[in-house]
Amino acid sequence: MHTPGRAAVPARHLRVDRWWVPRTATLVGLLAFIGYSTWRAFEGANYYAAPYVSPFYSPCLANNCEPMRGGADWGLFGDWWRLSPALIVLIFPLGFRLTCYYYRKAYYRAFWASPPACAVAEPHSSYSGETRFPLILQNIHRYFFYLAIPVASILTYDVALGFRNPAGEWGHMGLGSLVLLVNVTLIWAYTLSCHSCRHLVGGRLRHFSRHPVRYRAWQWVSRLNARHMLLAWLSLASVGIADLYVYLLASGAFTDPRFF
Repeated sequence: MHTPGRAAVPARHLRVDRWWVPRTATLVGLLAFIGYSTWRAFEGANYYAAPYVSPFYSPCLANNCEPMRGGADWGLFGDWWRLSPALIVLIFPLGFRLTCYYYRKAYYRAFWASPPACAVAEPHSSYSGETRFPLILQNIHRYFFYLAIPVASILTYDVALGFRNPAGEWGHMGLGSLVLLVNVTLIWAYTLSCHSCRHLVGGRLRHFSRHPVRYRAWQWVSRLNARHMLLAWLSLASVGIADLYVYLLASGAFTDPRFF
């Protein structure tokens, strides 16, 4: 920002590279996912093709869910919920990603130009960071992390159910089994690479030598944390692809290829 106390450089920046390309790519990527996920969340249909369930709709917490053989079909909200059941469960992964440290950086730059890029002046006249409402609510990220763990666990259970045939018989695998398996693996990697997870595992320790188990876990999470941005994008893409795959099966676009 051009404020008193800063160097009086007349140019907005001195960068000669295409600094706007990453910001534009982030903007396009996030808008594409927002558009697709909004359509699918409100559709309320074509999310179950036995034995696969879309990650957007699991667990299903309303009575208007499609019956899912052995799946997380729990009508906790009863009959009064008339909207798409995805709108209940998506609050938790959405809140986790929306408050994620990496995603905050990504959409602050992409949508608000705060800042547009490193060493590029902000177009805003003032800056208050995350000290005021509503951005101060970003501090609840760690609590969304606690909620993301059971959601990822349920999706893992859905993957196990995916190793059946449409009749519910075990010992079978289709292409959808692998799609869901890759998706949940990336979701776990993204979740465990979270900065809050790293602090939970190894934070508030004065001597790592006195806590060897936590130290080893902290080292492992730290290696994941170094790839947090990559895992954030890969898991975002995988959850969309997994939902699209189930949608295509449920809508009759094609039949799931079965390996055995």
